[in-house]
Amino acid sequence: MRQDTKMSVDAKEFAAAPDSPASAAAGVSMRAVTHSYGSLRTIDRVDLEVRSHEVLSLVGPSGCGKSTLLELVCGLRDPDSGSISAGGASGGARLAACAFMPQRDLLFPWLSAVDNAALALRNRGLRRAEARSRAAERFGRFGLEGFEAVRPGELSGGMRQRVAFLRTLLSDKPVLALDEPFASLDAITRAEMQEWLAGALKSEPRTIVLVTHDVEEALYLSDRVAVLSARPARVIDELAAPAGLVRGGDRDAAVTDPAFVAARERAMLALREGVG
Repeated sequence: MRQDTKMSVDAKEFAAAPDSPASAAAGVSMRAVTHSYGSLRTIDRVDLEVRSHEVLSLVGPSGCGKSTLLELVCGLRDPDSGSISAGGASGGARLAACAFMPQRDLLFPWLSAVDNAALALRNRGLRRAEARSRAAERFGRFGLEGFEAVRPGELSGGMRQRVAFLRTLLSDKPVLALDEPFASLDAITRAEMQEWLAGALKSEPRTIVLVTHDVEEALYLSDRVAVLSARPARVIDELAAPAGLVRGGDRDAAVTDPAFVAARERAMLALREGVG
C-alpha cells in the first residue's frame, strides 16, 4: 500500500480551478420535514437552513436518521411531508443539484486514481482524454501528484478519500452531501484529513451538509452544527463555530482552545439529553 506523504497542504495550494461552480450556487432549505419507513418514523418536523457556501454538520446518536436526512436533501428519497430545496432546486430536480459522498470511497479497483476522479467529468459528457487531463490538473493541489496512474489498492486510506472527494468536487454541483467521509480512517489520519479538508474548502467553497458522529470534527469543519435527537430525529440544538476558529490551520490548537472546548461540551450535553 502506498503511503500518503503529503498530508499537510496549505490552503493556497487549492486555488480555484477554471471550472469552479457558478457564484450563484444556492443553499439548502428544509421546512417541517418528516419521513418514515413504513410505520417507523425517522424524521420528525425538521427545520434547517444552510446558506450558500455554508458548511452545516449533523450530529446525533447512531440510527437517529442523519443519513436519511442527507438522502432527502439529495433527492434520493422524498419526505412524507414538508418541503426541501437544494441548490435552488426542489422536487426531483434536487438530485441534479447535489453530489453525494458516502462513507466508503467506492473507487473502482480496476481504474487508476485519475480515472476514478475523472468519472465525475465523464458523467458530465467529457471525453476520456479531456476528463483525465482536467482531473490530473488538481492532483497536485490535493496532495496526489505522482499517484495519477496508481490503482486504489495501492493507496493509503487518506489518499483514497482524497480521490473520492476530488471526484465529488469535480461533479461541479453546488451542494455536497458528505456522509461520514472519514469514519473508516484511524484517529491520526482522520485528524490530518480534517485539517486538509478545511483547507480545501476555504478556496473551493461549496454548500455542504456533513454527517458525522464526531462532535470535534463537526465543530472544526463547520460554520454551524445541528444536534439531532434519538429517532425520530428532531433538531434539539444549533451551535455556531467557535469565534476566531481558523480552519485549515493548526487543528490541535483549535480543538484545545477554551471556546472550542466549551462548544464541544454544550454539544455533548445536548446529545446526552436528546437520547434520554
